[in-house]
Amino acid sequence: MLAACHCARIAEEMRGKDTVVLDLRSITAIVDFFVVTTGTSGRQMRAIVDEIDGTMRKTGARPRPIEGENDANWVLEDFGDIVIHVFSPDARKLYDLENLWADAPRIDWQAELKRQEA
Repeated sequence: MLAACHCARIAEEMRGKDTVVLDLRSITAIVDFFVVTTGTSGRQMRAIVDEIDGTMRKTGARPRPIEGENDANWVLEDFGDIVIHVFSPDARKLYDLENLWADAPRIDWQAELKRQEA
């Protein structure tokens, strides 16, 4: 869970908006966490994913190929247990992952990081 929270913090530091972490462990065996954020441009969306990618690789994580690299609406990076979704504002409304996975608890990632750093 801590890695997903760190990814959320990176997204916010890169000016992602309304970043949430969804805990899917009790819902599906395919993935543990979704990190969902909104970027304001294709370039910013890519920068968010690149920064998360670089940080996660330093911990030994090996992602699958990035999906939507050339798409200005939705960029996805899959680390196996954590999947990063970076949306444009319109795509986030359209796909509405938070509603689709409404049964997934939201993690208060900021509180988790503060607790860890204390």
